[in-house]
Amino acid sequence: MAEWTCSDLSLSFGGPPLLDGVHLAIQRGERIGLLGRNGSGKSTFLKIMQGIHTPDGGNVGARPGLTIAGLAQEVPDSLSGTAGELLEETLRGIGVTEEWDVEKRVAQSLAAVGMQPDRELAVLSAGAARRVLLARSLVLEPDLLILDEPTNHLDLETIQRLEVLLVRRAGSLILVTHDRMFLRKIATRIIDIDRGQLRSYDCDYDTYLERREALFEEQAKQNALFDKKLAQEEVWLRRGVKARRTRNQGRVKALKAMREERGERREKVGRVQAKLQEAERSGQIVLRATGLNHTFEPGTPLIKDLDFTLWRGDRIGLMGPNGCGKSTLLRILLGELEPNTGESHMGTRVALGTFDQLHEDLNPNLTVQENVCDDGEMITVGGRTRHIMGYMQDFLFTPDQVRGPITVLSGGERNRLQLARILAKPCNLLILDEPTNDLDVETLELLEEILLNYQGTLLIVSHDREFLNNVVTSTLVAEGNGHFQEYVGGFDDWQKGQQETAIKVKPKAAKPKAKKEQARRLTYKEQEELKALPARIEELEEQKETLSTRLADPELYKGDGAEVTQITASLKQTEDALATAYERWELLEDVLEKSGKTL
Repeated sequence: MAEWTCSDLSLSFGGPPLLDGVHLAIQRGERIGLLGRNGSGKSTFLKIMQGIHTPDGGNVGARPGLTIAGLAQEVPDSLSGTAGELLEETLRGIGVTEEWDVEKRVAQSLAAVGMQPDRELAVLSAGAARRVLLARSLVLEPDLLILDEPTNHLDLETIQRLEVLLVRRAGSLILVTHDRMFLRKIATRIIDIDRGQLRSYDCDYDTYLERREALFEEQAKQNALFDKKLAQEEVWLRRGVKARRTRNQGRVKALKAMREERGERREKVGRVQAKLQEAERSGQIVLRATGLNHTFEPGTPLIKDLDFTLWRGDRIGLMGPNGCGKSTLLRILLGELEPNTGESHMGTRVALGTFDQLHEDLNPNLTVQENVCDDGEMITVGGRTRHIMGYMQDFLFTPDQVRGPITVLSGGERNRLQLARILAKPCNLLILDEPTNDLDVETLELLEEILLNYQGTLLIVSHDREFLNNVVTSTLVAEGNGHFQEYVGGFDDWQKGQQETAIKVKPKAAKPKAKKEQARRLTYKEQEELKALPARIEELEEQKETLSTRLADPELYKGDGAEVTQITASLKQTEDALATAYERWELLEDVLEKSGKTL
């Protein structure tokens, strides 16, 4: 017997139906990934399963005695007490009275989401509160667990613990998630919602992608054949055939039925169309921090002795557990927060674009349109002036949404709105704080495509392992006690390096310690030279760019060639001087670092 079933289920909120006569049966032990575009009805369907929403029509059934628990995206306003007290109260509410059992289950569930039992719920952020609510759904040990975006606001270590827990549990599971690596490790079956219909794929995520693509290709072929036949029939009718004759009435009726069928066809939802506008190139050094130290309270530092240089073209992923100081570091780098010691500054010609995971850049008192282009109707993107409605349709917003308040938008829609704001302005440095939360998989893959084609500099905070693998070329990882370490590659490269480091080798016999050499210090002249080098490098970069632009001008080659020879020689001298300056800078920086001194 199936754990939970529905048949001929339908639901609409005034527009096209979110659910249109769908059927589903969930078997014991299945782990189902529920996929679909933002707004396709995934969360609504999960709420029907939990009895929160009532469908317009159809039947819902469950095995007698089935217990269901779920995690919703919304956080209630009435949470009070501590995390441990909330879970204890939940267990006692279902009749669990043995003290040892309560303590064990509460401790295990909170540990699974990386939360301490004494945390006060009233002061938790929305993300931390969702982690407690996730623990509450886990502590119930239900027969059917329903999770809506469970990895949002979880750090990498907690996500990996949750993966192990969900794979080991005995009950059934249905979840909505944008985390593709999480989905690959968890799901044994994939169901997608597309234009009001549920399609089931009894396979893992990668096989689902292959089967879905084959299905779309077959549908496109069938639709093309249908449209061709319809066009032929329309031509036949327009040519003046005497359709009123009895022998032709059947053909006219068939054509009418074809028109109705074509009108009822629900086309595949459009794809977000977007491209980053790139500003003029920044200087070679985009951002530089030296000697950063920061601690909010006496105790463990969030940032300790950090020296960090972001070079033009870098694509860096910032990783680490929640509370390790990632957001604090971003605020310092952006100049929003003064460090306890040290300094940070932007390079030259930096045009900044930022994405804030809490959507604080969005004004809730304004409409969607006003958040993108103030009170105007037109927007210039990539040198082309467009109406705001057309531009926002590229991000799948309807005209009503564009004119409406942002307070009614879902988390995924607010993320798309932030992307629209960023892409409307030229930038050569993008700093993105958890840009993947609440995005559907298709929009997430498009974001990856946009960033891969972007020629500027990227600094991204993310817990999405596959996103990091696909986008960044190096990672800056918080390793505890305020220490940050940079690694080449994405998440998999960092994890592989960690595993290799963990392999212990047999210690060799201790050798007598050699007398430590006294580190050389920079002379006063060298210190002054080092201070001047960044400005000298910027000057040479500008000279090089000016000469290169001149050589690319076709008008230059209409003369006798003397000027071409002169500019070519100047460019070669500038490039040589630039290379020498960089080598000198690296040498002096190395001496300064080894001496333990600062300028």
